Amino acid sequence: MQVVILQQDIAWADPAENVRQAEAAIDRRPGADLYVLPEMFATGFATHPEGVAEKADSETLRWMVRKAAACRAAVAGSLAVEDGGRYYNRLCFVHPDGRVETYDKRHLFTYSGEHRHYTHGTRRVVVTFRGVRILLQVCYDLRFPVWSRNRGDYDVALYVASWPVGRIEAWSALLRARAIENQCYVVGVNRVGRDPVAEYSGASVVIDPYGRTVATCEDHHVSAAEAVLDLERLAAFRRKFPVLEDGDAFELQ
Repeated sequence: MQVVILQQDIAWADPAENVRQAEAAIDRRPGADLYVLPEMFATGFATHPEGVAEKADSETLRWMVRKAAACRAAVAGSLAVEDGGRYYNRLCFVHPDGRVETYDKRHLFTYSGEHRHYTHGTRRVVVTFRGVRILLQVCYDLRFPVWSRNRGDYDVALYVASWPVGRIEAWSALLRARAIENQCYVVGVNRVGRDPVAEYSGASVVIDPYGRTVATCEDHHVSAAEAVLDLERLAAFRRKFPVLEDGDAFELQ
């Protein structure tokens, strides 16, 4: 599977402009299987979603559906969504046939007050696309390894984020840790630029199951990178070194 990670400078609360930029970025990298955009790529990270969040069937989501169909590829990214009177930080994985699978962010960022305005998700979501099993995660979820523990049910962990520059070393270290401990590929897509409260440097990356970086975007710049996820190589590594079989049994409450 060929994955393109798209590191964007998101215009605050301007979905039309952000969609325009995202479309241009995708068009510059044709032929991939999956395009990944950052957290809340249409609006920026809106701690207070009132007046900023879009409806669940927003024009942004409809654009994702159209773009996935046109590219014959999947498009993924999270949106600030108002659904049934509640707000969600919702990661949308759009298949080229128009199917939309969603994951609502489980761990809301209490440090910024996200938990006061959004409803946290309760479902762990793994999507299957072109034979690849992909775990969907959003930003702060990265700090909670139990939630992303590989139960032998996924090949790729996908993280979209608005992770500020002041904590970027944690972002990079934790992405590598998730790849190693879960014996999987990790795709981490962060934004660049500024919003009303923070600065972002990017550090978007694809990491292989050995913890090695196989693709990365340029820090502090709008950029893109691509990588091929080799599932045969992953399966061979897991057979040779079956770490996942020795993991502790547990249940999530």
